[in-house]
Amino acid sequence: MENKKSILENPKMVLPSAMLCCLLWGSAFPLVKIGFSWLNISSNDVPAEILFAGLRFTLAGIIAIIITSIISGKFLRPTKKSLPKVFSLSMFQTILQYLFFYIGLSNTSGVKASVIEAMNVFVALIVSCLIFRLEKFTAAKVIGSVVGFAGVVLINISKGDLIGGITLTGEGFILISTVAYAFSSVLMKHWSGEENPMMLSAWQFFVGGIVMSAVGFALGGRISGFEFKSILLLLYLAALSAVAYSLWASLLKYYPVSRIAVYGFMNPVFGFILSAFLLGESEAFGLKSIAALILVCSGIYIVNTSKKANKT
Repeated sequence: MENKKSILENPKMVLPSAMLCCLLWGSAFPLVKIGFSWLNISSNDVPAEILFAGLRFTLAGIIAIIITSIISGKFLRPTKKSLPKVFSLSMFQTILQYLFFYIGLSNTSGVKASVIEAMNVFVALIVSCLIFRLEKFTAAKVIGSVVGFAGVVLINISKGDLIGGITLTGEGFILISTVAYAFSSVLMKHWSGEENPMMLSAWQFFVGGIVMSAVGFALGGRISGFEFKSILLLLYLAALSAVAYSLWASLLKYYPVSRIAVYGFMNPVFGFILSAFLLGESEAFGLKSIAALILVCSGIYIVNTSKKANKT
């Protein structure tokens, strides 16, 4: 009996599915900062930030496990063979990525974070091409990576000084977070042929969330200010992670990393716009920020315009 084809195997579903993921992820940039404020988490309270992340992703895992089990018609859980993959993914996708992301976001603006996070597209291409050999490294991909990196440099230039405006615990941690995420994307692509990507996504969130919650609490992290609005916000952040990453993981199963990664340019675009309106970050309307976004988006476009990019 032939297996029923997934709706995501229809190329026409790539654009709306990937755009939905990026819209959800883009909304996380300003809403995490709002969540810090509502739950009385200061920018230097690292343990509380880790605990916040842990609670969010534990909930995301539970939501994703329920959704994937309903879709599959049975309770999905990792086997002995898939457990090591779940732990590896949770280390890169949840623990390392978001530990550095939450700390970094509290020490930089949502606009800068959204642009730097766009670099995961280029890092994922490098990892996919040079380490896992899943794709060919072409001239278009090199040129696009350079153009995109120029955008990241531009957003961090302060008063003409290349170093000005960059801090290790701010922009530096966001960049480390980006590298961790890139590795998780390629690992998901690498393993999706033999494992259910939605199962891997759901359980890596749950495992990673539990670990981060335990670490944050052990370090003295405490959270107050749980009210109706802050609980709703936490549930939204958990749900967006569960939906977006599970959907993105499923797209990676059917298409090359480069073809899906191109849509990542919408993460900084959505983050850029939503940070400006929700956080009142005036820098979002500066010419430097707009030019940086254009460079990042152009770089991703260049990487994916060649015919080979969509075939290899």
